[in-house]
Amino acid sequence: MNFNPADLLNPTFRAVDTLLEDDGVCFYQGFVWLALALISRIFGSGLRKRLKGNSAMVIPVVIITMQPPGQSPPPATEIEVEPTRNHDDETTD
Repeated sequence: MNFNPADLLNPTFRAVDTLLEDDGVCFYQGFVWLALALISRIFGSGLRKRLKGNSAMVIPVVIITMQPPGQSPPPATEIEVEPTRNHDDETTD
């Protein structure tokens, strides 16, 4: 029997590669949503001590807004920057 690690693990690596090629985006999106839920859980109650009798309920919410398809983003505005003066009355950019 051959116990070469490369020969034993190659079928596993090929199976994982095939799975990621087919469904990698779905796995990524799932991990992102789970991470957001975990972060909101930590900020909501995980890092603070529970107060007895005088506690307020905190409901963590993550709001994600998206533009409707086909709508262009708002135009960028230009900002004029005036040179500033330091305490020696020298103009700097």
